[in-house]
Amino acid sequence: MSKQFTYTITDSVGIHARPAGQLVKLTQQYDSDVTLDLSGKTADAKHILAVMSLGVGKGDELTVTIAGNDEDEAARQIESFFRDNL
Repeated sequence: MSKQFTYTITDSVGIHARPAGQLVKLTQQYDSDVTLDLSGKTADAKHILAVMSLGVGKGDELTVTIAGNDEDEAARQIESFFRDNL
């Protein structure tokens, strides 16, 4: 199984370097794979260049998929991070 949520970016500059770095640091704490999907373009959330290459801006709807043995806890923490920071 996997966990998935959709989030619409509210930060005025989208996912820029600082929150992208924080997101990568957070996702790397978990064994689960974390994938970001923006209109069919996907990125591994554990790699800063992949996250930045999506070019996520304000108002973009991002689908986050978490799959692995610690996906429940990872999904809770990652969704909280998006609500608090993006």
